[in-house]
Amino acid sequence: MARWEEIEKDAPEFAARVRALFEAGTNKTIATLRRDGSPRISASEAQFTDGDLTFGSMPDSVKLRDLRRDPRIAMHSPTLEPPADDPAAGPGDAKVSGRAVEVPPPPGTPHADAAFFRLDIEEVALTYVGTPADHLVIESWHAGRGHHRRTRT
Repeated sequence: MARWEEIEKDAPEFAARVRALFEAGTNKTIATLRRDGSPRISASEAQFTDGDLTFGSMPDSVKLRDLRRDPRIAMHSPTLEPPADDPAAGPGDAKVSGRAVEVPPPPGTPHADAAFFRLDIEEVALTYVGTPADHLVIESWHAGRGHHRRTRT
């Protein structure tokens, strides 16, 4: 597992592209695990704070109950549509997965009864249409293995 700042140090250009996608909109999609192991998706705000990817949860939400029972999580950046006439000009999309670690509320937060988390990151993925627009580019970073790039046609 890694903090966000470790990925920025190991693969700075990759990390910058992923971060830009996550910061392109307010709502991210989070996947947690229900009690029976099936997935649950919900919206959440997330931000990069002091070298970590952080997010919160409203008190007594089902997302919070999921995370306290099983901290495994995946998060998807906001979806940005590529230009219809030039799919290779689109920014792609980004995903992270790992474990949510509960942390104290940020100083001065008006939501002291909410829960706050940082993400211990296991994997980061960035996918986008290549140039020419006849293939998909998949870049990833894995804890212990670092950054890799591959293509699919």
